Amino acid sequence: MNNEQHQIIDEVYDKWIKYSWNSRIYPNQNDKDIFIDRIKTEPDFSIHWGLKIEERELTWDERHELAETKYQIDDVDDVLDKEGIPTKAITITYKDKTIESHDS
Repeated sequence: MNNEQHQIIDEVYDKWIKYSWNSRIYPNQNDKDIFIDRIKTEPDFSIHWGLKIEERELTWDERHELAETKYQIDDVDDVLDKEGIPTKAITITYKDKTIESHDS
């Protein structure tokens, strides 16, 4: 995820903690990983907080294109994994704004 995506998640997470948990952090109940997992897997929770996080595996063609355009690697047949070309796309939607990034 990129910085803008992290900032959005932090903003919504902070609102959730303040509203739902009276600004208190309880181990194994409301940490950020649990919040993110709920956003990804519980549609009603995601809709309620106005945040959507989607991850999907990139196709070989998409990784190939990234290697050529973003990373300027011409001969990519054997180097996609070696050069750390991302394997998934992460899309965050919040307040009608969509931000996509790539991650391994």
